[in-house]
Amino acid sequence: MAELKRFLVRRLLTFIPTLIGVTLIVFVIAAVIPTDPARMWAGGEKANPKVVEQLKKEYHLEGNIFERYYFVMYKLFTNQMVSPVTHHYIWDDLAKKFPVTLQLTIIAFIYIIIIGIPLGILAALKRDTWVDTSVRILALTGVSTPIFWLAYLLIFLFFTQLGWITLAGTPKPPYSYTGVPLIDASIRLDLPMLAEIFKRYSLPGFILGFMGIGVTARIVRNSFLDAMNADYTEYAMARGLKKLRIYRHVFRNALVPVVTVLGLQFGGLLGGAPITERVFGLPGLGNYMLNAIYQYDYLALMGAVFFVAIIYLTANLIVDILYAFIDPRVRY
Repeated sequence: MAELKRFLVRRLLTFIPTLIGVTLIVFVIAAVIPTDPARMWAGGEKANPKVVEQLKKEYHLEGNIFERYYFVMYKLFTNQMVSPVTHHYIWDDLAKKFPVTLQLTIIAFIYIIIIGIPLGILAALKRDTWVDTSVRILALTGVSTPIFWLAYLLIFLFFTQLGWITLAGTPKPPYSYTGVPLIDASIRLDLPMLAEIFKRYSLPGFILGFMGIGVTARIVRNSFLDAMNADYTEYAMARGLKKLRIYRHVFRNALVPVVTVLGLQFGGLLGGAPITERVFGLPGLGNYMLNAIYQYDYLALMGAVFFVAIIYLTANLIVDILYAFIDPRVRY
């Protein structure tokens, strides 16, 4: 436990420079674009000069790049940063958008687990057969298929032709415990509301998780085969242990790289899915960041990037902690 505590302290200390680096890169990219952000926020070419000057003073746009960066980060940390476009507090906007992305991520992650892991195990058990080849083709297809193309194709099939899904609105129950409708409905076992939520999010969740399904299946396959070829597996077979018992031990030892991939995928999905959310009209983090880019609201974009970085780093930290419980051989 002492080693784990020291490891956690070291990882937490790396959070700060990582967050600074990510947000600084985004800020510098936005700052070097040759445009006048105050004039754009005030209405473009017909903007009132007094309003432009007021915005420059309010958002410290006249200072050097480091002064402006410090101002933005300080306002974000203290929840005082107001978007010049929406005129809302940025953290308040992010808090409203995050539940949509979280629901989408949960459903996408369910697809990855219930499809990707069994396919990977099946491909390992049926090595060098048509099953194994099909799984590898699926992995390649998932990585190479354009998300927007697949999304429009499945929308045409399941919405236009079959009418199995909905593309309007975001279902919300009349009660709230966590602020996330999917979790709230699950707590209440509200089956009609869960059905509405899945009808809205099932297809975008599949689209978002499609690449992850193939990647996870390939990682599970390779990891399972490595564990199957290990010395302890051959020893267990030589002792005459039942295959089911052997596979249980093999699966546990094959979990370490799988957990790494799943954890990073979950963190990445939580960071927002701009293309998926835009195609399906979901008001989540990804859509919020796209709107911020289109409107040159780099203050909102920095807040979203800062939020996403925290989520991704936290997910990565949780994965590292799980190592100690999955594989006791891992030491920190």
